[in-house]
Amino acid sequence: MRAEILAVGSELLTPLRSDTNALWLTERLLEIGIEVGARTTVADDAGLLESAFRVALQRADVVIATGGLGPTEDDLTREAAAAALGRGLERDARLLLALEARFESFGRVMAPVNAKQADLIVGGRSLPNPRGSAPGMQVEQDGRLLFLLPGPPVEMQPMFRDQARPVLLARAGGSLLRTRVLKLASVSESDVEQAVAPFYKTFTNPRTTILSAPGQVELHLVAQGRSESELEERLEQLAAGLRERLPGRIYSEDGRELQEVVAGLFLERGATLALAESCTGGLVSSRLTAVPGASRFLERALVTYSNASKIQHLGIAAALIESHGAVSAEVASAMAAGVRRAASTDYGAAITGIAGPDGGSPEKPVGLVFLALSGPTGERVRRVQFPGDRERVRHQSAQALLELMRRALLGLSE
Repeated sequence: MRAEILAVGSELLTPLRSDTNALWLTERLLEIGIEVGARTTVADDAGLLESAFRVALQRADVVIATGGLGPTEDDLTREAAAAALGRGLERDARLLLALEARFESFGRVMAPVNAKQADLIVGGRSLPNPRGSAPGMQVEQDGRLLFLLPGPPVEMQPMFRDQARPVLLARAGGSLLRTRVLKLASVSESDVEQAVAPFYKTFTNPRTTILSAPGQVELHLVAQGRSESELEERLEQLAAGLRERLPGRIYSEDGRELQEVVAGLFLERGATLALAESCTGGLVSSRLTAVPGASRFLERALVTYSNASKIQHLGIAAALIESHGAVSAEVASAMAAGVRRAASTDYGAAITGIAGPDGGSPEKPVGLVFLALSGPTGERVRRVQFPGDRERVRHQSAQALLELMRRALLGLSE
């Protein structure tokens, strides 16, 4: 089965509001084996809404619309859906009485405009809303299911869970979908694809999708089955083969981000860390200190941006900087060793580079970064060249240093 989601509301098309309902619904639908083929945001416009409903109902087995069920003039979801279905609206006497009783329970008299919330699409079924005044609706036509749900998440989510989900679960035939995400850092999407595509393409269930972001690649494995054990078996069979073809490269399969994994390794080993950052300006320390328990392993973090600060706080010889430049393997190495020595920690890590947009040269272009780690088993230094603007270079640099630390802590090659 395939679903489409319509988010109704002109306010969702402004920079001030965003649609969170569609993301929540997508996850809930996937859990019961229904994939979402499209998500559309539509303004409070009768013509646009009717057109959106017509298109969605032609393409999808299930259409879920959220929002536009209020009492005001611009709440047009019922009317547009009825028009798209070629049906009329009829006022339901029981719904009207329930609405009036709800207002009376709050010591208020219901305004006449609220009466439209008792209008049902002919042949439809109302979905009670104990948390608000807008009832939902379920309509079936030509084997396709349409659900109209209120916009506020506090009303929409319980209505979907308690009333729409059981209907959809029965219609889906008990099929379930599960996703496992394998995360890799400091590796290119093309390298990952080349390593694993011949293997994962032999699987039709689970399916694999590769997604790339600055400093990270993700493998999304989606399995379909009729039980949790079947899903887990299918996912693990594919994941095991991917691990074998990407030895030591997958840093997370349980949703954790790289800084959480690195922090966990430091805590497990009882090891301590000190940081010296130049071009990243504290980004690595910010990510690590966002993890609870960071104070147990991170002793200090210095932003040694200027040459003078590198000399004063890290004990780097001025002659070294003059000879090799602040952005160099030699200075990165000295920064890592210097901060480790100053803090008396097990590990010292450092970054120095040219984040841009200016400051580059033919010999040392923008995006050139040196990473260094000093630890019990010796020193690791990497020279990398990152593409992109200043923020992207900084993000990739932080990601690369965290990956350098992860590999060292696990005893993997540089």
